[in-house]
Amino acid sequence: MIRIFLVDDHAIVREGLRAALATEPTLNIVAEASNGQELLDRLPTTQVDVVMLDMNMPILDGLATTQRLREEFPNTRILILSMLNHERNIGQVLDAGAHGYVLKNADKSEIVAALHAVAAGKSYLCSKLGLFMLRKVLNQTGNFGDEHLKKPGDLSNREREVLQLIAEGLTTNEIADKLFTSKRTIETHRQNIIEKTQVKNTASLIKYAMENGLIKEA
Repeated sequence: MIRIFLVDDHAIVREGLRAALATEPTLNIVAEASNGQELLDRLPTTQVDVVMLDMNMPILDGLATTQRLREEFPNTRILILSMLNHERNIGQVLDAGAHGYVLKNADKSEIVAALHAVAAGKSYLCSKLGLFMLRKVLNQTGNFGDEHLKKPGDLSNREREVLQLIAEGLTTNEIADKLFTSKRTIETHRQNIIEKTQVKNTASLIKYAMENGLIKEA
């Protein structure tokens, strides 16, 4: 039985993962926390095999938590489960000592496989990220999935909504209120949009979006 400590600041994500993994007889989520500091506070009294860790969290994020885990609990295995798919984020946390990285939109079977691999002392990178990295090597673009990410159609519907509101001049707080979500979620959307379009700033982003028909003039 693989004992898992699940760390994510969104309760609904933790509930979903707990429900998804409940049918796996070899896996058991023994504890949960909403940030890295809470994990570190509880870990001395909790027996676990794998910490499944989000990247974007308040108080102590995934990268800082990974660094602390490697220093204070070197025998604990670390699997990152995040929506961040940029090579910079992945490289930083793997260099810090994480043993695996899986995207949150991966299939349940891949998350299960990642947990088993990491618990067994192996490293794991989800297939989608592996394909992105292969594309980078083959194309020698110097950017992670650059050819794929530059396609305007790759923006999700919610990212297009956020982009439209950015173009209309709304602040992050105003966009969060309008879309009934958190400021940090909007910041994540903004960063994802910038990374997907490979622009340098908001002005360039709006210019790119208008040229590609992603937004309408306000």
